[in-house]
Amino acid sequence: MNTSAMAQGGRIRARRAARGSAIEGAARAGLAARGVIYLLVGALALQIAFGDTGEQADRGGALAALAQQPFGAVLLWALGIGLAGMALWRLSEVLFGSAGPDGRSVRKRLLATARFAFYVFVAYSVLSFAAGRGRGGSSDRQSQDATARALEIPAGQWLVGAAGLAIVVAGGWIGVQAVLRKYHDKLRLGQLSPRTRRLVDVTGVAGGAARGLVFAVAGVFAVRAAIDYEPDRAKGLDDTLRSFADTPLGPWLLVLVAAGLVLFGVFSFAMARWRRV
Repeated sequence: MNTSAMAQGGRIRARRAARGSAIEGAARAGLAARGVIYLLVGALALQIAFGDTGEQADRGGALAALAQQPFGAVLLWALGIGLAGMALWRLSEVLFGSAGPDGRSVRKRLLATARFAFYVFVAYSVLSFAAGRGRGGSSDRQSQDATARALEIPAGQWLVGAAGLAIVVAGGWIGVQAVLRKYHDKLRLGQLSPRTRRLVDVTGVAGGAARGLVFAVAGVFAVRAAIDYEPDRAKGLDDTLRSFADTPLGPWLLVLVAAGLVLFGVFSFAMARWRRV
């Protein structure tokens, strides 16, 4: 009887270990895929800052740039599968909780649910692009179309304004978390040498601050679109990035933000290597 119970317990532990290994692999693949996208978007934004306006500095532009590389189709499929892994990881956090002492809290599960939905959408768009069913349309046009549809429904103006304000808050939260280095709680710091840790901090702080700033500015444009009842005031990632070049600092602010997005891409690779999953 005890032998049977021990064997059953061993099988359960083996299944849990296998599931844990699969989820960890999916998470690390997803973080690496996220890094690729941010590297490409940041590089495209740098090109725009230095006068090349021919490409979209958003996910669609990044996919188009990747498709033009040798073995571009293979790279696109790998990217889409990696992002699907990210979605799978977030789903596991919804179902089983995430790493950390409060990983099973309602707040963490709700956050994981939102991230799961987001990465399902992103993975689907990338895989559709890889399969030739999508062309990675402009994020600006998509944002304006979505805003126009939302404004047409009852209380749509309030909903768009609330969504924009939520994006502003999320951007601020992302930036503050990065500056305070809250990502340390998620890293296996013991595996990092002092030099590597400094490099991770440079990419994490600068990259996270730039990412948060882009989110916040995009949210501001959404709020303006709601207040003025003008969907065209909403901006996707490309137009949001281009707006930095229209400030008194000129293209140099865009250069700084674009460089920050590149650094966030590098930081994502570091997270893929050393994050606790």
